[in-house]
Amino acid sequence: MISSIKPVSSSLTAIAGVRRSIPAKLQFSPLPIIGNFQKPNPLPQKPLLSAQNLSNFTLAVAAAQRSDGFRVGAYEADRSHPIEIGIDVPDEQSGQKVKIGIYFATWWALNVVFNIYNKKVLNAFPYPWLTSTLSLACGSLMMLVSWVTGVAEAPKTDLDFWKTLFPVALAHTIGHVAATVSMSKVAVSFTHIIKSSEPAFSVLVSSLFLGEAFPLPVYLSLLPIIGGCALAAVTELNFNMIGFMGAMISNLAFVFRNIFSKKGMKGKSVSGMNYYACLSMMSLLIVTPFAIAVEGPQMWAAGWQNAISQIGPNFVWWVVAQSVFYHLYNQVSYMSLDQISPLTFSVGNTMKRISVIVASIIIFQNPVKPVNALGAAIAILGTFIYSQAKQ
Repeated sequence: MISSIKPVSSSLTAIAGVRRSIPAKLQFSPLPIIGNFQKPNPLPQKPLLSAQNLSNFTLAVAAAQRSDGFRVGAYEADRSHPIEIGIDVPDEQSGQKVKIGIYFATWWALNVVFNIYNKKVLNAFPYPWLTSTLSLACGSLMMLVSWVTGVAEAPKTDLDFWKTLFPVALAHTIGHVAATVSMSKVAVSFTHIIKSSEPAFSVLVSSLFLGEAFPLPVYLSLLPIIGGCALAAVTELNFNMIGFMGAMISNLAFVFRNIFSKKGMKGKSVSGMNYYACLSMMSLLIVTPFAIAVEGPQMWAAGWQNAISQIGPNFVWWVVAQSVFYHLYNQVSYMSLDQISPLTFSVGNTMKRISVIVASIIIFQNPVKPVNALGAAIAILGTFIYSQAKQ
């Protein structure tokens, strides 16, 4: 072994004695062996072993063993294995990207199904306040059952958690009701075209309230988003001001919800799934008295009977489906928000609208003028440019 070699004196006799005592198999090179390759000895006339070479070799091995992330294998002198030095590079970042991609794909698919059934319900039952309330009530019931049965672990919360959650729930309630009111007045495609301007609201709110500054390309990318939405709005065949304002209010409210949610989830042990469950319960408490005051049980009873007489029992299934899928798509979106920033969330939310717009036009066969489609395309392209500028 190398460690068994004693220090060599400077006399020629001592050197000769040491050389005779070393086995023939033990050969040293003045250059280190890296991987499976060995550079040739440029000075073969010098002795294969010297005190200086031995000292350099020992120091090189010790330094390699102290380096973080390296694997150093030491072998006996009579073995032919080289010293292996490698670097382990973790692949956690790519795995995280795949996980977020799965969240986004599931989120978008569930949202398409929700929008289809939600519009069907609103066409037959034009009471957006009750529809919004039923969506929140269904999600709250689903999570309560999951906690009681042990399917999901109940969150451990305190009074401070619910205080922090209140502004998030208030913004969520306003955004949810406003979006539902919008879709009860205009086509689903038009609502989502207007809601594709959410990045503009996100940048505005982040700049004014969070003090964030963005590069010039980010601000420039907002121009096609705003311009495309404006072009789609002025050319909409079935334009309705209530529907338009509902989509705009929903944009602003959801941006605040996302920012407050990200802040509220920091330092909390509550998962994204349970966080949204608590959010749904508090939003249900907020919206219920307003729904009763604005619409009321008498209007609901009359509208329900009318919908059943026109649609039949399938109407009940539509209501259940839109309520269940509303909770599921929002739950998945909050699981995504656990991993990303509010601005990235807004971009994903906007790109999701492409599939919703296309699916709604195909299913409901809404007439679309070419200039209206051009406006939608410009807005969506602006969203893509925005996401690239953010990167």
